[in-house]
Amino acid sequence: MQLKGKVALITGAAGGIGAAIVSRFVNEGALVCATDCQQEALDRLVKSMPAGSVVSYAGDVTSIRDVEQMIEIAVSFGGTLNVLVNSHGIDPLEGRDKVDPDLWHKIIEVNLTGPFLTIKKTIPHMLKAGGGSIINISSLAGLRYMAGRASYSSSKGGLISLTQQVAVEYGPANIRCNVICPGAIKTPLLENNMRPLARMLDKEVDWVLEKFTSFSPLRRVGTPEEIAAICNFLASDDSSLLTGGVFIADGGTHLVDVNGSAITSLFMNLQGKNQKPSG
Repeated sequence: MQLKGKVALITGAAGGIGAAIVSRFVNEGALVCATDCQQEALDRLVKSMPAGSVVSYAGDVTSIRDVEQMIEIAVSFGGTLNVLVNSHGIDPLEGRDKVDPDLWHKIIEVNLTGPFLTIKKTIPHMLKAGGGSIINISSLAGLRYMAGRASYSSSKGGLISLTQQVAVEYGPANIRCNVICPGAIKTPLLENNMRPLARMLDKEVDWVLEKFTSFSPLRRVGTPEEIAAICNFLASDDSSLLTGGVFIADGGTHLVDVNGSAITSLFMNLQGKNQKPSG
């Protein structure tokens, strides 16, 4: 019960990583306000949790009025606000050669402006409470880059910078701010993004995910529950000395030399050909 007595606001809570965080926080004793733009999914989430442990609000993190409302509901529900987790985000397919300006603005608005607004409106309540913990969910894409993801990578890189700026400005008030950068996590968002490629290759999505992580040291995708466990630690008093931290949760992918991996792949293919029986 590491979070007993704490009140948390979790965005993007309707599914994937957000829903896993809600479940973990409730199991650790927290009262949670779960928010998302999907009302039906939030309703299912609340029904799956112990009675009186979760309240929900269907709102838009890019709307100041909605952000104020979700924070008001969280404070009314638990009497204070100790933890904020920004786990919402969008990752639509972008063009490689031409970034659409409208899509750029939408991704930046949701993935970066949204956390800015929730943090801005949460901090006064944490100041009254004598401190708090803010946890942002960024991405490995905020630190490492692939072609065709200019808007997404920029939004997630900006979120890392925002995290560290908040840590510097509000550390003297005992408000900590940390960011988690997940790699490949098996969520509906990732599976949906991989599905077109799977169809093109006439393979299952799990096969594509296996290939996607074949050069990472752990050789697997992560789970939402693993990210929720890191959030639980950062929300708890056990992490009281940590602020401004960038926690990369990618199975070690960021450690890998891509040139070396390419050469290794070539050698593996060569060995496979040499092992084939002749005749």
